[in-house]
Amino acid sequence: MGEIEGTYRSLQTPAGTRLGAQYNTGISTLEPGQSLSSAMGAGGKGHSRGLQIRVQGLDDAQEFYDLESKADGQTLHNEVFRRINLIESDYFGLEFQNLQMNWVWLEPTKLIVKQVRRPMNTLFRLSVKFFPPDPGQLQEEFTRYLFSLQIKRDLIEGRLNCTENTAALLASHLVQSEIGDFDDIADREFLKINKLLPHQERVQEKIMEIHRRHIGQTPAETDFQVLEIARKLEMYGVRFHPAADREGTKINLAVAHMGLAPKINTFNWSKIRKLSFKRKRFLIKLHPEVHGPHQDTLEFLMGSRDQCKIFWKNCVEHHSFFRLLDQPQPKTKAVFFSRGSSFRYSGRTQKQLVDYVRDSGLRRTPYQRRNSKIRMSTRSLASDVPKQVSRVLDQGHSQSLDNSATDSPQPSPFNTQGPLCLSPSFQMSTLSLPGQAPSPLQSPILNEVGTARLEEDEEGRRKRYPTDKAYFIAKEILTTERTYLKDLEVITVWFRSAVIKENAMPEGLMTLLFSNIDPIYEFHRGFLKEIDQRLALWEGRSNAHVKGDYQRIGDVMLHNMCALKEFTGYLQKHDEVLTELEKSTKRVKKLETVYKEFELQKVCYLPLNTFLLKPIQRLMHYKLILERLCKHYAPQHRDYDDCKEALKEVAEIAAQLQSSLIRLENFQKLTELQRDLIGIENLTAPEREFIREGCLYKLTKKGLQQRMFFLFSDMLLYTSKGVTATNQFKVHGQLPLHGMIVEESENEWSVPHCFTIYSAQRTIVVAASSKVEMNKWIEDLNMAIDMSKKCQEKSDLLLDPSLCDRSNRSSDEVSLEQESEDDMNSSRCSLEKQSHHRANTTMHVCWHRNTSVSMSDHSLAVENQLSGYLLRKFKNSNGWQKLWVVFTNFCLFFYKTHQDDFPLASLPLLGYTVSTPGESDSIHKEYVFKLQFKSHVYFFRAESEYTFERWMEVIKSAASSAGRMSLLVPKGPAEMNGGS
Repeated sequence: MGEIEGTYRSLQTPAGTRLGAQYNTGISTLEPGQSLSSAMGAGGKGHSRGLQIRVQGLDDAQEFYDLESKADGQTLHNEVFRRINLIESDYFGLEFQNLQMNWVWLEPTKLIVKQVRRPMNTLFRLSVKFFPPDPGQLQEEFTRYLFSLQIKRDLIEGRLNCTENTAALLASHLVQSEIGDFDDIADREFLKINKLLPHQERVQEKIMEIHRRHIGQTPAETDFQVLEIARKLEMYGVRFHPAADREGTKINLAVAHMGLAPKINTFNWSKIRKLSFKRKRFLIKLHPEVHGPHQDTLEFLMGSRDQCKIFWKNCVEHHSFFRLLDQPQPKTKAVFFSRGSSFRYSGRTQKQLVDYVRDSGLRRTPYQRRNSKIRMSTRSLASDVPKQVSRVLDQGHSQSLDNSATDSPQPSPFNTQGPLCLSPSFQMSTLSLPGQAPSPLQSPILNEVGTARLEEDEEGRRKRYPTDKAYFIAKEILTTERTYLKDLEVITVWFRSAVIKENAMPEGLMTLLFSNIDPIYEFHRGFLKEIDQRLALWEGRSNAHVKGDYQRIGDVMLHNMCALKEFTGYLQKHDEVLTELEKSTKRVKKLETVYKEFELQKVCYLPLNTFLLKPIQRLMHYKLILERLCKHYAPQHRDYDDCKEALKEVAEIAAQLQSSLIRLENFQKLTELQRDLIGIENLTAPEREFIREGCLYKLTKKGLQQRMFFLFSDMLLYTSKGVTATNQFKVHGQLPLHGMIVEESENEWSVPHCFTIYSAQRTIVVAASSKVEMNKWIEDLNMAIDMSKKCQEKSDLLLDPSLCDRSNRSSDEVSLEQESEDDMNSSRCSLEKQSHHRANTTMHVCWHRNTSVSMSDHSLAVENQLSGYLLRKFKNSNGWQKLWVVFTNFCLFFYKTHQDDFPLASLPLLGYTVSTPGESDSIHKEYVFKLQFKSHVYFFRAESEYTFERWMEVIKSAASSAGRMSLLVPKGPAEMNGGS
């Protein structure tokens, strides 16, 4: 039958590293003091008594495990993980050397005796198998400790190639981890006995010099620093597999979390359609758009079939672990014969592992760092530090969140039951209803019961970082880029997985959507890495000696803004993508169901199609930030020219796409309203424009009743809160703008802020919550009426005759109002009960805050997006809690860290005021701002004057009516500042 071919299809699903490479470290298969005859005797009787397996840990200690003779690989894995109490176990594996002396992974699903010829004489060793791109994704301190030991092993064995300076920096942290603070004699003695680098003698003095700077660093912080440095290296978690291309050119293959990486190129998982091997040939089949239809298969020749199969299995496992959301199902075995390998990854995916650790509430017992003698001169782990120090995660008490202001992952481990712990039953906290006591942020997540306190040493911390305004502007690029990439992952990772799982999306739309957004996502992944590295150099996190040219960002921005031009074609297709997605959801029932269900998921914290606008909106953000940099720099500054050129490049792209963005934002808003309104069809009709939405009180026979109004370029809708499963709004009336007249009528009806709307069908009297709100409605209505005169025929055709007729019958008005009054009461109850509904959309917030929002307000909110770490003050205490905060769509979203996939709570800002604390607030800290709505008061602290001013600016733009503008009529300075 010939050679069996192994095949693996790379699904278009959401977004590995350690590989079994050819490296011979030398193994003694006999225990010290054990003779060959005794070993053979034990082996000969082993099958009847069972197996005694020897496993070397990452700390080089060896343990023996007694197993049944027919035990599979998973049994040994479980025993090893159980004995060391390893919770995040799926990152790790057991490896051994095969007959060709290549390190290979022990497969969990196969019998040990089927994989290893003489298991009792074989040394297995625990190793990291999957290296996440960001060590901040590791939730356990013990896991990070093991990862740092893996980095140490890779350094010693020469696999982690890096410069001498970087190697010395890594070694200095490892020394700090082992013996604590610097001591000249102890350092020399330790480095003499322990080898950390292949050529350690050459850099020993440099290691000691750098070690001197780590005074006071705890083992947990040291582990994190090791991982932070290592993850930025090209060889982080990578083992090359030698191969040759079709021309015979020698090449190294590797697999990483992002995809397959021949040394000359990198193919992201999204570009790969199929991986297979046949004999010694390894085949990569790409999607046609990557290399064109005639060059879609790459072929590499490896040393042997076994080497080829080992590498193929590594690829399968890495794709499954990092890219899939759920564990892949095993193939059903053929009854008579099968062709091809049945190998599948059998563990949890990274997503499943993160969720499991986060939601299960598991607690580690104390663990011990072997051979460690810690000396802490500035702080000790206990009042009585033994020479063999236990590194303990005291899970019985709340832990403080690290109060460093850097945006890199924090060194201090987070307690999974700290202030931002998730429980399986948790639903995202949103605004509270009128009359309810709970505050929007008083959720189980953000309250202060049993939570951490930040005992601040902010002044000392700030001295360690740059104070230049340019640095904080550059840091804003970094923090907002992190949020932007997470937003893209809602589409590229989460939504992709949802539609593939249910096979819900037509193939044509699948190709159109992901072939456009995947390249953009990959570009920004690289861009984010560059910015992160530059900020690390600027802060001195990577190398304390680096100064001067690295304290700038213009060169990085210029390079990437020029590269971004290549993606203009993709961005121009977003119009088509959004339109086709909307058409398909109407046409394909299964896709419509998946779409609606996905929008209720916590990861989809905004309307889904909003995320498709992010790439074009991000261009506007770059433009605004670069404008701030150019304004800050003097023309002679070394960074000015690059920033000016970068601004010119991005402004050119933004100008090309400006009209497209306006059109897309309008279409997105119309589709969002179409889903949230009951009783109106064809809301997304061509040439219809959204103008304003908001709450007004309609005068009826029963008095003033609350209604939600929606103004478009051709009509005015008014609705009430209906009794529905999703709290949608029910349309009560639809008035064409043609022939409409609007007049103030406060004196006539003796109702404050009252105006009358005369239409061809009927006349209604409404009242706004303030004079400012009334003026906005009247101005926008009058301008829209003038515009509608030019398109009378189209407007008539687009109206729903049944709604027009119904609203024209005055006798129906009484019953409608009585029905609406009932709706009002029941809707309050339904909103309290139905926590699954995302109630922080602008229409729901306007309803509860008695305000309105225009399309220009939406556009302004998009321009003012911001994210970063803030300290939130606990109520009635001096404690502060560190949160990752994202401002977008008139709302603050709160996360535990910037790595989190979804917000823990949200705070809609409409109606809030923002100010600095007064004397009565008794807060004597810098850069603190106060948010208040009625009795709800919050205090947040920024890290610098610049970030404080930015948060004040963006929140003011979204919070109060005075801070927002009318769409159609430019206001004077007095009005824009809240006059009247």
